[in-house]
Amino acid sequence: MLVYPSGVDVSSSALRFLSARLRQHRRAIGSRWRRLNPGRQALLALAHLRMGNTYAQLAAGFGIGTTTAYRYATEAVELLAGLAPTLADAIRVASTKAFVILDGTLLPTDRIAADPPFYSGKHKKHGMNLQVLTDPFGRLLWASPALPGAVHDVRAAREHGIVDTLAAADIKCWADKAYRGAGGTVRTPSWGRWETLSTGQQAVNRSHAKIRALVEQAMATLKSWRLLRRLRCSTTRVTSLVRAVLALHLASSE
Repeated sequence: MLVYPSGVDVSSSALRFLSARLRQHRRAIGSRWRRLNPGRQALLALAHLRMGNTYAQLAAGFGIGTTTAYRYATEAVELLAGLAPTLADAIRVASTKAFVILDGTLLPTDRIAADPPFYSGKHKKHGMNLQVLTDPFGRLLWASPALPGAVHDVRAAREHGIVDTLAAADIKCWADKAYRGAGGTVRTPSWGRWETLSTGQQAVNRSHAKIRALVEQAMATLKSWRLLRRLRCSTTRVTSLVRAVLALHLASSE
């Protein structure tokens, strides 16, 4: 395999953050000599998450075995996933905001032959359903565990306890029509064809759409990590990958 110099468009603060956590982790478990130091292992994990490089490509680039590359990347991902905020953490932050925005997205996956529950009729493709909460400016607060793509957004929100948790904290939430009937403090647009809505309902829907549009910034942030654009791993690992990306993003944004 040919090897060439390349770059990873991730801030140096993310590299320093992950390097420090890996260094602490190695001391905690009493790890001795390794092929890569914490800084190089952190760079390998960032290349995997940001660029979507395969383990074979990472192994060739870092001069290690494919199994070692897998082990190093997985270790870093699991470590980061444990640092990601929980829903309770996000609610504490959200309680200081005027409202939050809730939206769902599909993370495409190539595991289609044996996994029919992962087919989304809405998106017409296989993938994993992910729920996201942002602040009023579209900044990421929390990302849910991944569910099969066949799960509808409103059902996913209920299964994760988002609706009940927001209602208990009395936090207003803006969401799209996919969450119709969610109840609690979740606000959705007026239902019906545009031409059948009253002038007042159309005005409310326009205002609602302007607020909700900010959530697209959060979705773009997540999918700027190329590994999430086309998942080629086991569906059981998707939640850890998303949480790892969220932890890195929040750490580098502080």
